[in-house]
Amino acid sequence: MLGKKGGILFILTIISGAILLMRLFYLQVIDGTYRNNPLNNSSVTAKYDYPNRGFIYDRNGELLVNNLISYDIMVVPNEVEALDTLSFCSLLKIDKNYFLKKMEKATKYSPRKASIFVDQLTKEDYAALQEKMFQFKGFYIQKRMLRMYPHPIAANVLGYISQVNEDLIAKNPYYQMGELIGTQGVEKQYEEELRGVKGVKFVNKNIHNIEVGAYKNGLYDTLAIQGNDLTLSLDLELQKFGEWLLANKRGGIVAIEPSTGEILALVTAPSYDPNIMVGRERSVNFNRMYLDQFDKPLFDRSLQAQYPPGSTFKIVSALAALHLGSMTEETTTSCYGGYKYGSGPHSFMACHCGTGGRPISIREGIFRSCNSYFAITYKRSLEKFINPQVGLNKWSETIKKFGLGEYLGVDLPIGQKGLIPTADYYNHFYPQKNWRASTTISNAIGQGEILATPIQLANMVATVANRGFYITPHVVKEIDKKPITDPKYTKRKETGIDPHLFEPVVDGMQMVFETPGGTAFWHQVKGIEICGKTGTAENFIKVNGKKITLEDHSIFIAFAPKYNPKIAIAVFVENGGFGSRIAAPISSLMIEKYLRDSLTNPSKADAIHNIDLYKEQYNYHKSLLQLNDTSK
Repeated sequence: MLGKKGGILFILTIISGAILLMRLFYLQVIDGTYRNNPLNNSSVTAKYDYPNRGFIYDRNGELLVNNLISYDIMVVPNEVEALDTLSFCSLLKIDKNYFLKKMEKATKYSPRKASIFVDQLTKEDYAALQEKMFQFKGFYIQKRMLRMYPHPIAANVLGYISQVNEDLIAKNPYYQMGELIGTQGVEKQYEEELRGVKGVKFVNKNIHNIEVGAYKNGLYDTLAIQGNDLTLSLDLELQKFGEWLLANKRGGIVAIEPSTGEILALVTAPSYDPNIMVGRERSVNFNRMYLDQFDKPLFDRSLQAQYPPGSTFKIVSALAALHLGSMTEETTTSCYGGYKYGSGPHSFMACHCGTGGRPISIREGIFRSCNSYFAITYKRSLEKFINPQVGLNKWSETIKKFGLGEYLGVDLPIGQKGLIPTADYYNHFYPQKNWRASTTISNAIGQGEILATPIQLANMVATVANRGFYITPHVVKEIDKKPITDPKYTKRKETGIDPHLFEPVVDGMQMVFETPGGTAFWHQVKGIEICGKTGTAENFIKVNGKKITLEDHSIFIAFAPKYNPKIAIAVFVENGGFGSRIAAPISSLMIEKYLRDSLTNPSKADAIHNIDLYKEQYNYHKSLLQLNDTSK
């Protein structure tokens, strides 16, 4: 007789067995997934046929990326028979140590599965090898498609492909060892569209591991499906021109079509020729660039670099004040060489607007970039509410509607949020919540804690150009010749600010170009109404608590034409000095190039191209390294 506990155990055993039998019945009789998989048969081997990867074009149909045939020597360790190692190594131009290491690695990965033994052979190498490979059992040649870049530009946008590793294979069983995958840029973001679908043939092998025909007459074989072509929103000639203008400089240029959010140019400098990420030297080139802490060519400054936006931020600061009702189009303030915001000796924000104390309104405040005007309007915005905490949160909420302080959601796999602080940010540093508007006054002029990426600034000015909305910036225009339909890249994002409030701000931006004394007056283009704003961002570091001032960053944002705008742009040049020195002329040159496809003053473009900040920036870099060494 079974005891009570024994009876329960017996019942549980019966139930568990029944569940197991039902599961086996489902898998083997009903489901059939495993039953019908040819690879469950140990005598069947899969042979893959890799499709052409999709081509990539610019917005005008210019080819940016195509394919280059390459060949890999593959090895299946269990199928390798005794061979003349020295002869084999000589044929492949490798040494014995390489042979032994590769065999060990391949065996460790899988004795029965193929893995790469020698990759990316040239056509010449392939021609010399194909007639001799039959002598070496267990080795075979696999054709693959590498990438080729007809124009050595836009590496940060296009990205590159590289071999999958074991970790990725474990996560995604679609890939096999030695296969290629998009690793950066649109190659990574649109991997599934570009790669296509590989074909497979299942072959029977006899007990001697010799192929003896197709498995079930090819019943489960599939054909390769070519990858989809991509059409990018980039304009090849504009991208080239932007990279040429930023030669020997560090910074970024982002140009957007305001009505669609399509990115026309996405320039980062320094960059690299994408062709160096193709071929057997790819790893060497990658490591060299990865370890380069001066140029940082793998760092996309347009998407990842976070800078204080400086005076370019004043346009949204003004719009926030108008929206919150803390000022109107007619509100005036006076400036007497700066703004005093405290009793301490350093509580003074200097200004060089030159208005001499006479009243100025929003248009002139923008055109002359008056620090006092925007400090006062910022203070009024925060003090309009019950306390500075509520006021700052209302202000911050309005500013973030321009795509600042959050990830934009660009269709590229990298980016940064920037920073638009809220009350919680300052409460962390002031637990008693005793901070005031004057504590954060530098925010008014795009300094203080404010940080933005160049693409966020370009999107910000595109929003102003549209009078209150933007469409998430994106670099892919069409997939397989069909326009993108993802609402993320087609739906408007509204600021909630009344469109008529943008008009005085836009007028002030136009005056920057068209009024004598405007910071971009000498960079206007006859016949094109450009609206813009200069910015000069302070640049300093702290070493051992000491503030060390470096050369300012040069910034400019603009859009054109004033009505029905076709292009919005942000330019950021590290250590470039005043915004009017380098960033402003780059903006007007890029705008004219795009709208007219020609330049009225090519010598100005040559002059900007020839400005070399490399030596100056290298000295800064060297000094910083020395300072950091002495501080340890």
